[in-house]
Amino acid sequence: MDRPAAGRILDYMEQRIARSANPRVFGKALSGSTGLWRYRVGSYRVICQIREEKCLILAVRIGHRKEIYRNVIRRLGGVAGVPRPQPPGQ
Repeated sequence: MDRPAAGRILDYMEQRIARSANPRVFGKALSGSTGLWRYRVGSYRVICQIREEKCLILAVRIGHRKEIYRNVIRRLGGVAGVPRPQPPGQ
């Protein structure tokens, strides 16, 4: 990711998301009951976990829209509070 894109993402998160009483209105929940939310910033997506008890928004993955969703759940399985997907039938 280049420096201007990183700056736009940081500005978006600081100016819009961090100041919002309800950060979910700007994002979209990821499917599959992962508890993760995505924010669209130009061609990039910021995958976040929102922790209610402290109003903490944890950006757990940032990437280009063509790449971010590939295996995102598998890659995030080790993040605290994010459930690892179970194989079918378990």
